[in-house]
Amino acid sequence: MVNIGQYNRLKVVKRVDFGAYLDGGNGVEILLPEKYVDPTVKIGDELDVFIYTDSEDRLIATTERPFAKVGEFAFLQVSQVNEVGAFLDWGISGKDLLVPFSEQKTRMMRGGIYPVYVYLDMATKRVAASTKLDKFLGNTIPKYKRGDNVKALVLRHEDPGYRVIVDNLFKGIIYDSDLYTEIELGETIDAHVKQVRDDGKIDLSPGPDAASRVRVLAEKIYYLAEAANGIMPLSDASTPEEIKSMLQCSKKDFKKAVGFLLKNGIVSQSDGRLNVIAKWSDKITE
Repeated sequence: MVNIGQYNRLKVVKRVDFGAYLDGGNGVEILLPEKYVDPTVKIGDELDVFIYTDSEDRLIATTERPFAKVGEFAFLQVSQVNEVGAFLDWGISGKDLLVPFSEQKTRMMRGGIYPVYVYLDMATKRVAASTKLDKFLGNTIPKYKRGDNVKALVLRHEDPGYRVIVDNLFKGIIYDSDLYTEIELGETIDAHVKQVRDDGKIDLSPGPDAASRVRVLAEKIYYLAEAANGIMPLSDASTPEEIKSMLQCSKKDFKKAVGFLLKNGIVSQSDGRLNVIAKWSDKITE
């Protein structure tokens, strides 16, 4: 059987003037409209398609990629509101995503952009969305360890930081004190786990784990210095403010990155600056 609201790999079983029919299992054939069928497609080919239901509850396939599939959170814009609920621009031509009034935390307005969770209504087999996010979060126990890398969807800002959704499963927070670059609502960023609290919420820091972060920063410092005639006007003696202004990082990470460069013989340090003395590619293997 196919997974509605997900990507499926299905075999072409019939070609017609208005498209191709795909094998949905148990004798079910699913139409892929002609505008999505490559002219070279033939019977027996397997295609990666997204499956949803149309207004008459028929299964339809598309090669378009929606902004979010079942089980994901996303920020989507309301295209219209009627007596049934709000309809969201889902990224699929001719198919908006319904948020029933019963699934609206507050009444949604046309043109508004809202964080929603995309789910499959098991009774109707229709894909729908909800703004009542909390009931879809934290329903399992987080198994993360300190330093684990995750994806974080930025929901909102409220002191002392940004509330985020971690890997489409858990509630998390990125504290303002850990930020050295701006992040935007609706953005999905790379982050790593600082700790998992007793209540299941997760404290995060932006960017990859410490070891990966230091290497990335070291490479950034090297190329910035190389582009400036081999000199970076920073050193261990520089202030946190100077380092943040130029590199958008903490002094602690900067010192670790400099240590990496010094250890590998890529830079030297003197007179309040770093001097490139060897090529990165000569010293560091991928």
